[in-house]
Amino acid sequence: MRIKWSFFLKTILYLLSVSFVTTQKDEVTPIKAERKPPHIIFILADDLGFNDVGFHGSAQIPTPNIDALAYTGIILNRYYVNPICTPSRSALMTGKYPIHTGMQHTVLYGAEPRGLPLSEKLMPEYFNDLGYSSHIAGKWHLGHYKRIYTPLYRGFRSHVGFWTGHHDYFDHTAQENPSWGLDMRSALDVAYDLHGKYTTDLVTDESLRVIGLHNSSQPLFLYVAHAAVHSGNPYNPLPAPDDAVERMKHIEDFKRRKYAAMLSKLDDSVGRIVQKLEKQKMLNDSIIIFSTDNGGPAEGFNLNHASNWPLRGVKNTLWEGGVRGAGLIWYPKIRGTGRVSEQTIHITDWLPTLVDAIGGDNALANITAKLDGVSIWNALTQNTISPRRTILHNIDDIWGSAAITIGDWKVVKGTNYQGAWDGWYGPAGIRDPKMYDTRQIYRGLAGRAISTLKALPSLAEITRLRRSASVDCAVNFLYLQQGAICNPLNAPCLFNIKDDPCEQFNLSEKYPHILNSLLDELQRFNSTAVPPSNKPLDPRADPRLWNYTWTNFGDYEEGKNTIIGSINI
Repeated sequence: MRIKWSFFLKTILYLLSVSFVTTQKDEVTPIKAERKPPHIIFILADDLGFNDVGFHGSAQIPTPNIDALAYTGIILNRYYVNPICTPSRSALMTGKYPIHTGMQHTVLYGAEPRGLPLSEKLMPEYFNDLGYSSHIAGKWHLGHYKRIYTPLYRGFRSHVGFWTGHHDYFDHTAQENPSWGLDMRSALDVAYDLHGKYTTDLVTDESLRVIGLHNSSQPLFLYVAHAAVHSGNPYNPLPAPDDAVERMKHIEDFKRRKYAAMLSKLDDSVGRIVQKLEKQKMLNDSIIIFSTDNGGPAEGFNLNHASNWPLRGVKNTLWEGGVRGAGLIWYPKIRGTGRVSEQTIHITDWLPTLVDAIGGDNALANITAKLDGVSIWNALTQNTISPRRTILHNIDDIWGSAAITIGDWKVVKGTNYQGAWDGWYGPAGIRDPKMYDTRQIYRGLAGRAISTLKALPSLAEITRLRRSASVDCAVNFLYLQQGAICNPLNAPCLFNIKDDPCEQFNLSEKYPHILNSLLDELQRFNSTAVPPSNKPLDPRADPRLWNYTWTNFGDYEEGKNTIIGSINI
């Protein structure tokens, strides 16, 4: 009987071991193989300040829909972008630092005969290889002097929006050297019929159209590149509908009020897009990223009134106010959301991160060696340390400015505008938590849509998240007080960004070995840079030659532009 019992136990243990191995294989491997690729909705705001969203602690401008995504997703509190439009967009699309694509110096102007190099494979092209249908609504700003530089030739199936860097939100004209002209496109056609439609609404409606017509069995990549909250033309720099301005009447400064109205329309757009995804039963399978392209232009910079408070600097500077961006990622299948991430991430990281999220293991292995971006997908989903240690903020040898962060240390070498925008700019906004209306989070379109999938956080949890995502400039470390005055035009400045996020205390004299180490790494990066691709403005681009439109002037033979008004471009 003892022998039979022993044999019985061995048989049971064997069967259990076989069952365990089979179960493990069945539960893990097939799920990964059969996992449906997520839809990817990338919403890019233009010139949004770090302090302009509610989730960073200010209650001055209500952003309930953006905030709803933040509180049920992951707030990216150490998220970095490039300091200005074209370099940031090129970094997003290529996964490369602008110094490696020739896009590092200022923006691309409408009359320049250049674009993001055609040798670069762009984000939608990578996604298309993985079975995606890619679409763009809104701003391009990566070249249009020949049609092969425009969105439909760079991986996108549809585009309604504009090619240059800014325009008026109502008449859709862009005023820049050498002239003034219409800039609104439906595919390659000039969209005369969209005249008078507010650009933010136009971009939103196109996004809703794409979502509504999409067959959800195929993964969707939708790039929503808003004009908001970039300033318009000088004759109407802060264009907003009157009713939106009226809703912001609690803001005394009229220019700031108009900026707030523009932002409120952007927030409405986010809500409508999230609502549409839920109605199409796509929301549960969607990764939504919300990001600014650069820091905000504050207190009249570019005729605009954003706020990066309490960070130093503005758009197109290498201070934290120019490069530390407002951003979040939302995906209901990530565990442990509703948190503030202190993991370092750069805008170049989105391409490899999203390829990793899609599950394109082979594609990720093939591209990572070619990119400056790294995948932070595992770090975000498992809440572990970011693999990114170094961020090259930019090197611009024409303007003589450069900055790099390694770990917690940042060096700023030179600066733009001769230091005229190197200060700290408000407004601080309303910092009293009691003035923040959480009811708008629950009542907003995004909040209501999200609540069909998961519970929204409590008031106490929202308060905790906002406090965690706010930047505090208080001096909590005695060693910082040993810092010297910083004048980057005279000598490089060194900051500990973790302990001194507001860049108040220059520690270059106290830690010269750290300073020299960062300067060496900056020099190493500069040795890999390609020359800036900027070109003199081409007189052939003058909108007066093309029926007062900005167009792909390089596609037409010189001397034949007098008949272009009759050509369908």
